[in-house]
Amino acid sequence: MPVANGRHYLAIPGPSVVPDAVLQAMHRPAPNIYTGELVEMTHALVPDLKKIARTTGHLAMYISNGHGLWEASLTNFLSRGDKVLVCVTGTFGSGWADVAEALGADVARLDFGKQSPVDPDALREILAADTSKDIKAVLTVHVDTATSVRNDIAAIREAIDAEGHPALLAVDCIASLGCDRFEMDAWGVDVMIAASQKGLMTPPGMGFVWFSDKAASVGASADMRTPYWDWETRANPSALYEYFDGTPPTHHLYGLRAAVDMILEEGIENVWTRHEILAGTYWAAIQAWGKGGKLRCNIAERENRSHAVTTLSLSAPEATQLREWLSEHMGITLGIPLGMADWEDPEWHGHFRIGHMGHINAHMVLGLIGSIETAFIALGIPHGTGGTAAAAAYLAEQGGMVPQAVPQEAGTCCG
Repeated sequence: MPVANGRHYLAIPGPSVVPDAVLQAMHRPAPNIYTGELVEMTHALVPDLKKIARTTGHLAMYISNGHGLWEASLTNFLSRGDKVLVCVTGTFGSGWADVAEALGADVARLDFGKQSPVDPDALREILAADTSKDIKAVLTVHVDTATSVRNDIAAIREAIDAEGHPALLAVDCIASLGCDRFEMDAWGVDVMIAASQKGLMTPPGMGFVWFSDKAASVGASADMRTPYWDWETRANPSALYEYFDGTPPTHHLYGLRAAVDMILEEGIENVWTRHEILAGTYWAAIQAWGKGGKLRCNIAERENRSHAVTTLSLSAPEATQLREWLSEHMGITLGIPLGMADWEDPEWHGHFRIGHMGHINAHMVLGLIGSIETAFIALGIPHGTGGTAAAAAYLAEQGGMVPQAVPQEAGTCCG
């Protein structure tokens, strides 16, 4: 359709929109990987990435996606047969548990379903029953990209500490870093993982594991550790190749440098606030639309919703019809459902996701909201009126855009 021509908007929960500054930084000849600019730039990235994670701990960098990071992290602090408790709130928590199991850990799952965050009291009960302190680590996600639930990591740490339990706390922040507030040191997180392609606004291909002194000490005797995933060498390299156990991802590093500069220039607190306001703008529209139809946020309570991704439901097959129509007619791609129903189940077509992470701003969000409302009208999907207006009003208020009366003068062109 003619109006769909132009730059396509990939509004999925990762890979996120890549800023022009990042693309331009990557558009360059291959650099010298032994001395000079690339070496200095990589060394300088480490403290800045620690700033974003809010930690003074250690950082290991990998050429990897998020699934590789699950393995990279686990192999550095676990031995075969170690007991691990995984708090599951969706597909990605379950996926990390699967990897731990495949590696040889003794895995127990504490599953909170698809619409609820981790209950710290339920976690305390499990830890209290572990009188011999056999549980080596508690694993969870900060934000599950499939369900869009956001877990209270500080409360999980408090539950562990309240029982005097020595378990490490490991957190998957792949969907949340650079979008939702995360305080690694202040919240007592021992291991945290994140990848380049979401809040860090860089193409997929790089992954990061931040870890505490306690995690390093516990992992010193880990028998799952392999030469490639070993975080000790990567966190303490004597040469550039040791950051990556071989050839570095040269152009990714240039792009990452540009992305990190953008985050630090804006200020991480401001980045969190921007994501919070823009997520709320979507929710204002969704609430209005839901009053006259079946559209619902998967996570009912605002305080438990991610600021990076929102998972929604409609009557099947309306969600798939909506996604396909937006792609064809408006140049927008929304996220498919993950884990909300089996692929073969017709109910799968009743769920979708909106990614609002990384390089996004007000006009992108309002444009997508207006496009969704247009799709509802075109497809005849029942919905309440005023979604776009509700979003605009919310944004004007929360964004500090104080409305002022405009005096009407006789004879103006629009009088």
